[in-house]
Amino acid sequence: MNNLEIAKSMLLGDATCVLVKGDKKYISVKTGISPMMEYIEENLDLHGFSVADRIVGKAAAMLFVKAGIVEVFSKVISKPAVEFLNKHGIKVSFDTLTERIINRAGTGLCPMEETVKDVEDFEKGYKLLKAKIIEFRKNKNHN
Repeated sequence: MNNLEIAKSMLLGDATCVLVKGDKKYISVKTGISPMMEYIEENLDLHGFSVADRIVGKAAAMLFVKAGIVEVFSKVISKPAVEFLNKHGIKVSFDTLTERIINRAGTGLCPMEETVKDVEDFEKGYKLLKAKIIEFRKNKNHN
């Protein structure tokens, strides 16, 4: 099995995001873009890794590009995510292609997707996503 096949085989149970490169494996049960944001913040060297994820939108795609991921499988992926990954030479496969990723309440676009929908620079996207997460945490602590 190659790295992507191994990652896909590990995307079971509570696992939401699995990264594999040879004998190195990272498995997260956190939702949204949290796993990738944390890996990037920890300065993990993810160049050359393959990823299997449950849901990938453009926000996650930008983080994959920033991290140096080489191939992505997603159970559900948005068209903007596929376009962004293709543009950056990352191999993509998926089970379901959707127009967009909606928020958890099902009432509109995912806030992370909203944050980067008109952004094409992944470094700028990363900074905007980081700021959005900080804003969410502040608002959560004030409620």
